[in-house]
Amino acid sequence: MSTTPRWLTAEERRAWLAYVDFSTLLADYLNRQLRRDAGMTHADYSLLAYLSMAPDGVLGMSELAQRLKITRSRLTHAVNRLREIGLVDRREDPADGRGQLAFLTDEGRALLVEIAPGHVEAVRRAVFDVLTPEQVRQFAEIGEAISDALHRAEGTEADPAVLPWRRR
Repeated sequence: MSTTPRWLTAEERRAWLAYVDFSTLLADYLNRQLRRDAGMTHADYSLLAYLSMAPDGVLGMSELAQRLKITRSRLTHAVNRLREIGLVDRREDPADGRGQLAFLTDEGRALLVEIAPGHVEAVRRAVFDVLTPEQVRQFAEIGEAISDALHRAEGTEADPAVLPWRRR
């Protein structure tokens, strides 16, 4: 039995295409800013930023993968790459002999202190300076609603392995 597709309305299509356009442009803009100012990608910056916000700059690899929404394998490659240049390191988790902890080195923290102001200014220019305070509130609520719905999406609760950060 076939069902009729639920096509997007004109306003829904407008919203969807605006999201596709701005999300692509924003990702490129932030990557270019960080490559120019720090020689790193936005993904690498995000990894360092999450570690900097954690107590003592330390997170379990599984938790870090979940926060970054990437596979643990991809995270391992990123951590190894950042480890080679002295920005992060890892060690065994004393509470779980099978687990690994990633931590921000002094060099990684110093780099973040240096580059974070420029990155925050880029985010502010691209996003928050063009929105009213009401739009900022709505933007947060919209993002949270969509994220919550995706976390509850069919299949993810029954089989959490479908989530990239749960895969190896």
